[in-house]
Formats: sequence, C-alpha cells, structure tokens
Amino acid sequence: MNRIEEKLAIHASSGKEPKKLLSIYFTAGYPELDDTVSVIKKLEASGVDMIEIGLPFSDPLADGPTIQDSSTQALNNGMTTEKLFEQLSSIRKEVEIPLLIMGYFNPMLQYGIEEFCQKCAETGIDGLIIPDLPVDVFHREYMEIFDKHGLYNVFLITPQTSDERIKYIDSISKGFIYMVSSASTTGAKNSFGTQQDEYFERIKNLELDTPQIVGFGISNYDTFLKATAHANGAIVGSAFVKFLKENSISKIPEFINQIKEPSHLSES
Repeated sequence: MNRIEEKLAIHASSGKEPKKLLSIYFTAGYPELDDTVSVIKKLEASGVDMIEIGLPFSDPLADGPTIQDSSTQALNNGMTTEKLFEQLSSIRKEVEIPLLIMGYFNPMLQYGIEEFCQKCAETGIDGLIIPDLPVDVFHREYMEIFDKHGLYNVFLITPQTSDERIKYIDSISKGFIYMVSSASTTGAKNSFGTQQDEYFERIKNLELDTPQIVGFGISNYDTFLKATAHANGAIVGSAFVKFLKENSISKIPEFINQIKEPSHLSES
C-alpha cells in the first residue's frame, strides 16, 4: 500500500472522531543546501504525519513571497533536481513517513517524466503535487507512467473549481485532493473568513470518495482546527518556511507543538 493511503487509513480508523493529518511543506536545500534530510528527520521525530518537499523553481506562480524567497535561496545554494535525488538517495533507510515532492512541471519535463518518476520510485517518494500540470493533460499523457511507478499525483482544487470538475478530479484521484483554501498564492493567515467556511462546507456536501487536505493559509492551531473541521487534514507551508529562516532545525519540535494539540491530534 502507498504510504499516503496507509497513513490516511490509519487516521480514518482512529475512532469516532478520526484524527486529523498534519502535513508540512518545506523547500529542499533551504535554508542551507544540505539541510534537506535533517529537516525531514526532525519533522518525523516531531510527530508530523506527512512531508511535502518543495523542488525549487525560478518562477513559482502558485507561491507567495515567503516560499518564493526560499526557492530563490535554495537555487542560489546550488539545489537542483539531480541534487535533491542525491540527497534523498538513502532517505528510506532513515524515515518511514510519507514523502511527496511538490514542484512545477517545467523542471520535471526537462528531467524527463519517465526518468523523474522512476527516480522518485527508486528514492521512495510516494506522490507528486504539480500545481501547473492540468488534470486533463495528466490523465491523457502521464497517468500511466505514474501508475507504473506507484506514484500518486495529487490534484489541487480551489473555491473557483466547479462541482463538475471536482467530481472528475475525485474520480481519478489517489491519496488525497489538495484543497486550496482561497484563490491566492501560498502564505500564512491568522484566521479564515466566511468565504472559506462556505467553501469548506460546499466541498463537504459533495461527499467525495477521495480524502481532502486543506492547504494555503494554515499557520497556527486555530487555522488548523478551522481547516480540518470538514477535511481530513491540513498542510502548513509558508509559516514553517518562515520559522526555518529564523530558527535552527533543532527547534522544529517547538513549531510543530504550536500546531498540534496532543488532546486533538495523533502521535505518528
């Protein structure tokens, strides 16, 4: 079983109130080039449920200033696709946590889709999140390659995505659907408004087969609770990247404890 699916199944069967999954995004090669593996190991040890490893790109259209800056820094540090695979070559000897690569399609296309997916499988990557790869193109041209290598491709939906398209995405999804909280780029928020509440409720009422995890705008315990009230989990990105900029890797448990409340969330 794919580790993403396994983790979600464990949470879904955790009792009358299924536990909510906490996923953390960070940019590979940031703040220092060789920090990637250390960050992953510390996140797993801190009780995080899943990790999204950002593949830095020079034109990250879906990202706000914090992650844009981290991508620029990582590229300046010397991070490349090949370098990331080198850094992760022994990662499965050190961690069991589900790992996804989140990045833009251009670097993967340049690497070669077949070669990229094969390398992901060899490395132990469980899934990919590619915001600028249209679902129709994936379905028509690349799904067979992903399936061949046991990779889940996670699709994004936004408040502007029609119900019809969401149901189509649901029909071909594996793992989870990435539910973008608002029609904006990534970035931490202190709270959600009425529009987000209505959006979360609308998706809940669609009764999708694929679990949903909310991303964009999750920065603290309150936003985590609000985002997961009608979803299976939430993703924290910009707030964690900012934390890494200002703190050492050894302090990661302090950040995770600010998001996770032991009485509400599981220990992984």
